[in-house]
Amino acid sequence: MRKSVVAIVGRPNVGKSTIFNRLVGERISIVEDTPGVTRDRIYAESEWLHTNFNLIDTGGIDISDEPLIVQVREQAEVAIEEADVIIFLANGREGITAADEEVAKILYKSNKPVVLAVNKIDNYEMQDLLYEFYSLGFGQPFPISGTHGLGLGDLLDEVIKHFPEQDEIEEDDDRIYFSLIGRPNVGKSSLVNSLLGEERVIVSNIAGTTKDAIDTNFTKDDRDFTIIDTAGMRKRGKIYESTEKYSVLRALKAIERSDVVLVVIDADTGIIEQDKKIAGYAHDAGKAIVIVVNKWDAVEKSQDTMKEFEDEVRQQFQFLSYAPIVFLSAKTKKRIHTLLPMVVEVSENHSKRVRTNLLNEVIEDALAINPTPSIKGQKLKILYTTQVATKPPTFVVFVNDPELMHFTYERFLENRIREAFGFVGTPIKIYARQRK
Repeated sequence: MRKSVVAIVGRPNVGKSTIFNRLVGERISIVEDTPGVTRDRIYAESEWLHTNFNLIDTGGIDISDEPLIVQVREQAEVAIEEADVIIFLANGREGITAADEEVAKILYKSNKPVVLAVNKIDNYEMQDLLYEFYSLGFGQPFPISGTHGLGLGDLLDEVIKHFPEQDEIEEDDDRIYFSLIGRPNVGKSSLVNSLLGEERVIVSNIAGTTKDAIDTNFTKDDRDFTIIDTAGMRKRGKIYESTEKYSVLRALKAIERSDVVLVVIDADTGIIEQDKKIAGYAHDAGKAIVIVVNKWDAVEKSQDTMKEFEDEVRQQFQFLSYAPIVFLSAKTKKRIHTLLPMVVEVSENHSKRVRTNLLNEVIEDALAINPTPSIKGQKLKILYTTQVATKPPTFVVFVNDPELMHFTYERFLENRIREAFGFVGTPIKIYARQRK
């Protein structure tokens, strides 16, 4: 089921990022050990009373060269667009300012639940500062202190009361849910239109799991597909196209709901750092991935052009070595017919389950070819292996001591599993566990 989304909104310098960091704790890693993957701190998962939700820090959306009041307004509009519940944050020590009133005016029109939090109320004696905030019209203000972590429990109790009821309808197991991610102007929307314009494709637009998003259901060759958030891809304007962090936020929400993620690259302009960053989110989420090189019609070609570009993709996306590459043109529809069969293949691999006896035969053969290493006189012993999950395929290797499982040997085992069972397009997770 979809997680609810909470946005923290407020003028600059009221402590949005401090509260954001308090609420997410240490769940956001600043340094990733996957090559080419970095994290934006705008969007993270949090949890309260066994309820998981996603949190947006609108202060992370920085629209430069604009008057302050315009920036505040645009950030609030992003929150209204994306959130189920909004935390309106004010500064108790400074009282109500013109910028606070500007945010309040926007939030009145949002038709979203708004919980007013007054920050920097560091002790009980400061409670008197709350009274003027009733005039903003959002009911009881909740006193909190980001610096000292005070009052956050009461605030979150109120926030989760407003979460929408989740539909208990199970998603169709046979339907493939996929999304297209990539930086602005790589042709995501054109690619969707080309896919939906193919022969024998039956299309129906349905309301998505967020109020603003429209997912598109279609059927091709008796297979049912859903493209996640086609409305989000078609948004235009400054916030939606020019703000890199906003497009990342949108991509993260689409990735969460997808089985397969199409990472779309512009063949004409080549690969840039943002491509790798966005692809890293899909990899990190454990989704099946297809790399789609669009605008292939615009590239001057020689005999080796495709091979050279493929080598460049492999070099730049080393962490996606398992992902197939599809070259096509949404504009001319050349090679567009190759995409959906690849989506089906990687989706099936993503949910593939391997019988334990076959898996252990492959591991035994791997041990015969490349015996386990010894570290400081201790030799790694692999007792048996089993698959414990799908989406992505996840394996537990029971060993005498997990500390002896070097990452290079883990990679060797992964490669042997891939050779034996395919798994094109899906990451594989392997965990070493001590047998008790």
